[in-house]
Amino acid sequence: MGFLTGKTVIITGAGRAVLSDGRCGSIGYGIATAYAKEGANIVITGRNVKKLEDAKEELERLYGIKVLIVQADVNENSDNEAVVGEVVKQTMDTFGRIDVLINNAQASASGVTLADHTTEQFNLAMYSGLYAAFYYMKACYPYLKESQGSVINFASGAGLFGNFGQCAYAAAKEGIRGLSRVAATEWARDNINVNVVCPLAWTAQLEQFKNAYPEAFDKNVHTPPVGHFGDSELEIGRVCVQLASPDFKYMTGETLTLEGGLGMRP
Repeated sequence: MGFLTGKTVIITGAGRAVLSDGRCGSIGYGIATAYAKEGANIVITGRNVKKLEDAKEELERLYGIKVLIVQADVNENSDNEAVVGEVVKQTMDTFGRIDVLINNAQASASGVTLADHTTEQFNLAMYSGLYAAFYYMKACYPYLKESQGSVINFASGAGLFGNFGQCAYAAAKEGIRGLSRVAATEWARDNINVNVVCPLAWTAQLEQFKNAYPEAFDKNVHTPPVGHFGDSELEIGRVCVQLASPDFKYMTGETLTLEGGLGMRP
């Protein structure tokens, strides 16, 4: 049994996606796999029920843990507090506690320049990323306070470096970084630690971005100096497990995996 046995983690955007070569191509699913190996109860959300069901079947079969799936989509046309509230309610009804919240979900119209971006495209990124993190953090706060838990939010080098064709995505991710810093300040007294991960992993979404927008891909995405992109489970998921471990408790910062290495900074 792992050190997270009996603990509960919510992971947004954790459906199982597959790369063209058949390997799993989802950061969210990679994180879920890493947590499953440590015995955690897992709640996964997303828009695509089939991907969630595939993830649940594989995780429960391989690791003998319990997985709750909840279809949830934060967008400009939804009652988002109700959507997120239902995820939290089902989590508490099923497992009775929340120890870790991981805001991983994000949609965007990457490859579209700022001048060509529509309001709908901008809202897509903002609602699925920044607003979703805001609603989930608010809804989970009372339970994270009780468990003295952890929040792990996902940002990106797109905002740090101003990536071509990613204005809405970059804006949403920078908003998440700011939101996380405020939460870390306000929630430290509640013994909740808040961290941000900026990953560079080879995913189905990145593969699709390369195929759809080769020019933007070539300008923005470069192989890290170590010679490979991060593995969704081993190099992203394991970082998220580490950030929820007792050894990292009360530590707040950003975990940078952009260049193939890991490092904490305040």
